Amino acid sequence: MDVWLPEPGSLERPIYLSLAEKVVEALQAGKLAEGARLPTHRELSFRLKVSAQTVSRAYEELARRGLVTSSVGRGSFVKHSLDKPAYPHSPERSETSIDLSILKPVSDSTHLEHMRRVLQDLAVDLPLTNFFSFRPNNALARHRSIGVDWLRSYGIEVDERNLMVTNGATPGMTLALMSVLSPGSTLLSEEIGHHTLNPLATYLGSKLHAVKIDSEGICPDSLEQACLEHNARALFIMPGPISPTVSVMSNGRRAEIAEIARRHGLFIVENDPLGALVDRGLLSFVELAPERTFYITSLTKSLMPGLRTGYVVVPSSLIPAITNRSLVTTWMATPLIAEIASRWIEDGTAKGLIDWQRKALAERHKLAAELLGGVQYLSHRQSLHIWLPLPKGHTEDGFVANARLRGVGVARGSAFTLSQHAQPPAIRISVGSTRPDELRRGLEIISAMLTEEPEPILHRL
Repeated sequence: MDVWLPEPGSLERPIYLSLAEKVVEALQAGKLAEGARLPTHRELSFRLKVSAQTVSRAYEELARRGLVTSSVGRGSFVKHSLDKPAYPHSPERSETSIDLSILKPVSDSTHLEHMRRVLQDLAVDLPLTNFFSFRPNNALARHRSIGVDWLRSYGIEVDERNLMVTNGATPGMTLALMSVLSPGSTLLSEEIGHHTLNPLATYLGSKLHAVKIDSEGICPDSLEQACLEHNARALFIMPGPISPTVSVMSNGRRAEIAEIARRHGLFIVENDPLGALVDRGLLSFVELAPERTFYITSLTKSLMPGLRTGYVVVPSSLIPAITNRSLVTTWMATPLIAEIASRWIEDGTAKGLIDWQRKALAERHKLAAELLGGVQYLSHRQSLHIWLPLPKGHTEDGFVANARLRGVGVARGSAFTLSQHAQPPAIRISVGSTRPDELRRGLEIISAMLTEEPEPILHRL
């Protein structure tokens, strides 16, 4: 079989990115399949009259996108086809010096000082069950009780028997869906929603059907229709400002959705990782329909990225199911991290950091409003990001690529699209992932790009 080669003289500047795009075009046209061998650096350098360093940078770019894998002595091969899911955020090793693509709370020396202090305390009086117990009920009993207090602090009352401690919201989300979905069943969710939902449903042997949204989130009429047309088993929903489009669902809409779920026998998986960070006043689905709702929250996105402790409120009828699935996947949450979270909740550190986070986010949203004045975007005073629809003429791929060339990473809106229908081009910009000076510089670059003529380069990053 012939090794694929791009046409000589077809490359534009920057050469390495243009070469990477030629590989992408070949994938899109079916000229390269998964597992296909790419030309060697030396061969491509000779054929295209470019430096070996340029070829190397192009292959590194393709590897960054998750499309190519290389090994010494064997060469470079196509790793993934383009129809496989891609993460919206930039990888850990990225050329971008200002990463506004990944969703994180604001963190600074305050958080480090609290962590150093609690680790010093743990060295003196760490409970033996954290190290020596191998039974989840023994190791996590106290942590579960404190979790109940934490949820109560922002208005959610739950029986301790219905609460599970997890290593963050993502494991909780996985366990909940494992407990209610069966092969061939359908999971419903927002048409612009959680970027890991599509592959997760696939891994569980289920289908994902996207439901139309408006400014409040899922539309009741569209949900009703989806329930009538599909073998729907569960609804995954993000009714708060964690949703990509920062939509916040009103109490009236929540009540409508809960009634539809009850009428059609749907379980509800409510993802609320911001938890106590967001001012309350809105009812949780676990309050509206406790018999069918999994409520998921965590401290990771509201307090500190590395504090991977989450809480899942489980419907009473499904406690045995989710307990068994937890045992066969993770066994139990990491007791040491859960102990840190519990101590911070007990001694008031967690509440103090929540108050600190709210002020920090308010300042950052004020900065965004200042630098993006006149630009239409969606935000919430306690959201970790803003959703920015792109002006006419701009494409997501072109905008994201050119932002990265200027040292700024942003997330492509289409990474959150769960439906088969194209959505208006947009980008997600994290406001908490960098220092204030970096955020300012990143927003200045984005603001300038919005007023420029769009550059018609590049396809998918």
